[in-house]
Amino acid sequence: MIKNTIFKPKLFSLLKRGIDKNRITTDIMAGVVVGVVALPLAIAFAVASGVSPEKGLITAVIAGFLISFLGGSRVQIGGPTGAFIVIVYGIVENYGIDGLIISTIMAGVILIAFGLLKLGSLLKYFPQPLIIGFTSGIAIVIFSTQIKDALGLDIVKVSSEFTHKWIQYFDHIHTINYSSVIITALTIIIVIFSKKITTKVPGSFIAIILITTLVQILNIDVTTIKSFFGEIPNSFSITIPEFKLSDLHFYIAPALTIALLGGIESLLSAVVSDGMISGKHRSNTELIAQGVANIVTPFFGGIPATGAIARTVTNVKNGGRTPIAGISHAVTLLLIMLFFGKWAALIPMSCLSGILIVVAYNMSEWRSFLDTLRGSYFDSSVLVITFLLTVLVDLTVAIEVGVILSAMLFMKRMSDIAEKRIEDTIDSDVLEDYSDLPENISIYEISGPLFFASARTYSEVIENMGFKSSILIIRMRHVSFIDHTGIHNLKGTIEILNNRGVMVVLSGLNHEIRRTFKKNNIVHTDDKLEIFDSFEKSVSYAKSKIL
Repeated sequence: MIKNTIFKPKLFSLLKRGIDKNRITTDIMAGVVVGVVALPLAIAFAVASGVSPEKGLITAVIAGFLISFLGGSRVQIGGPTGAFIVIVYGIVENYGIDGLIISTIMAGVILIAFGLLKLGSLLKYFPQPLIIGFTSGIAIVIFSTQIKDALGLDIVKVSSEFTHKWIQYFDHIHTINYSSVIITALTIIIVIFSKKITTKVPGSFIAIILITTLVQILNIDVTTIKSFFGEIPNSFSITIPEFKLSDLHFYIAPALTIALLGGIESLLSAVVSDGMISGKHRSNTELIAQGVANIVTPFFGGIPATGAIARTVTNVKNGGRTPIAGISHAVTLLLIMLFFGKWAALIPMSCLSGILIVVAYNMSEWRSFLDTLRGSYFDSSVLVITFLLTVLVDLTVAIEVGVILSAMLFMKRMSDIAEKRIEDTIDSDVLEDYSDLPENISIYEISGPLFFASARTYSEVIENMGFKSSILIIRMRHVSFIDHTGIHNLKGTIEILNNRGVMVVLSGLNHEIRRTFKKNNIVHTDDKLEIFDSFEKSVSYAKSKIL
């Protein structure tokens, strides 16, 4: 049974306290606006992912409802996002729709596990260069997938490989449809400049209405959703994928990629919205809700879902303050799908391309990309490697390598901090206050955790100081924790010093460190090692052994 401290949906907490009627009305209206914003994006993300448009709507409806109903954020809006386009396209290309369903369900299980293991706070601390590398790479890939429809090129099947895709584009440039080019350009102009006229109605929605109407009235010969995919179904059906246990290993990497990217994006979105409403989301509850949504939605034909930053921000700006807004957004999309799906099928593919090109530009974070490149060598290296892997290889590989790079970045920076502390300790005159100590007693203080990133350097310094004296007092009052590597290195250093005839005295150990020492058999030994709880006792003991 899930403990309430881990899984505690915001909606239930708010309902328990009571929600004002005016607040409910405001949230419902905010949800309607967000539903209108989500309509073109849900369709566009699905089409760009290589699946039929209704799958995007189904995802926005079912996952959007579950994420708001069970989530840990007041204002999070869930559904398909641009970040998943690359992943979904690759999975469908390699494993088909059944493979996508299985991978998404497995990702949902992983997300629930993340939440139960209380990893919500951990996922928020991925280095910024890594996140920018992912998002910038995804933006380039999304842009590259839209060239065929934006230019109306006559290509039966576009390659999934980035370089091959562009070769295909240049090889078929003579098949360009200038009507598609004009529609794409008009769509981009409307989306960008409609904000100067109104901020209430999203530019993407205005573009779809105007462009689709224009194409139908003038009977312009361009590819539409209907001519490419057929009618948009206005009903739901249960889908059970064919699954062989022997094929399970194929889906582990894609599932982990979906889970990591979905978890990171949803928590980043929640953090952004927290700042806008002065709130605080429940990260582990949010992960569990995302997991449930990604387990349930595929059975109805949906694709991976997560928290959508742009739609969440739209929700907040339109007055949404409770999960009722997210539920209202899902209901709005459901009604549109049931009653207006046949009209949505008339949307030109080049219009959707224009919308996605703007989405890709907004995702690119090119200013942050350039700023990071001007930063430290390590940050810029992480950025470039992640970016290139995302664009040229595969997002799954980029995620896997990115996680390793994150760990390396953490280790490098912790090591730098430890080395700086060691240098500061060496440079300072630690014996200044103990000038009355005999010359053959040395004092050294370890400042901060003694773990794998700092253990070796500390050991080398301690050995060098110990060789110059008969007794070495090691102060450990600021050692908050010690890992197995730290224990191993410290133990080895003490043995080396003892073999040279140097006695080691440890002082200021806290209760946890003492217990760790006892478990690892680091105990008092006559004339070799002594352990005291205070520095004064250590100094007195050392003097008694010399005098």
